[in-house]
Amino acid sequence: MEVIIRPTTQEAVHLTARLIADAINAKPEFKLGLATGATMEAVYADLAAMNQRNEVDFSLVKTFNLDEYIGLPPEDKNSYRYYMNYHLFRHINIDIRNTNLPDGMAKDEVAEGERYEAAIRDCGGIDLQLLGIGSDGHIGFNEPISSLAGRTRSKALTPATYAQNSIYFNPPESMPRRAFTMGVGTILDARRIIMLITGARKAGIAAKALEGPVTSMVTGSALQLHPRTVVILDEAAAAELTQKEYYNWVFANEPEWAQYR
Repeated sequence: MEVIIRPTTQEAVHLTARLIADAINAKPEFKLGLATGATMEAVYADLAAMNQRNEVDFSLVKTFNLDEYIGLPPEDKNSYRYYMNYHLFRHINIDIRNTNLPDGMAKDEVAEGERYEAAIRDCGGIDLQLLGIGSDGHIGFNEPISSLAGRTRSKALTPATYAQNSIYFNPPESMPRRAFTMGVGTILDARRIIMLITGARKAGIAAKALEGPVTSMVTGSALQLHPRTVVILDEAAAAELTQKEYYNWVFANEPEWAQYR
């Protein structure tokens, strides 16, 4: 795991977007795993701006999102399909047919999880998965005590996740209590992973996920097992990390990061 700390949120966001753009440019028929949430909005704005400046081409890219609420149709403003269309897809030159999310209206939840896994597998797997992290350390909707070997499936949301996300719903109680999510095992199958963590409120859970034990209570800690993971934080989110001096030395001295410094 590589841990990179940038002085500001803007710099952390921009580095994340640059790494994604550079990976796509190196392999145009790219398979990109995507995340949602407030943290990602700035990343998608950066990628859209790069696309409009002809710095990255999405025309052959296929995307797979981590999750989707169960019971929300694609046109619902709280669905993650709507979020992705609004924040990224409509602003870039991607073929919308190449953008994939679980079907929140699927009648058979087990079959939908299996279908989504097959779609990822049939296209050759995800080249790079973008992640955020929840306040309790979850990735996707893999809540505490989720299996670290789990695959795409339906999942009941915890009260903490419900409280955190229901503020985006009107009324709040209209938020679904279940969602489809890639499993931790599915996420770890990605060839590369980039996690972006920003803000002081994530400092404690960032320290647990990156420097604490690998545990199903903090599913983000499973990234410690992945051979090609980069975690990018701003200074506020990195405040409780114990090895900051080492992380900063690596970024300042290792040749692979020279073009990004």
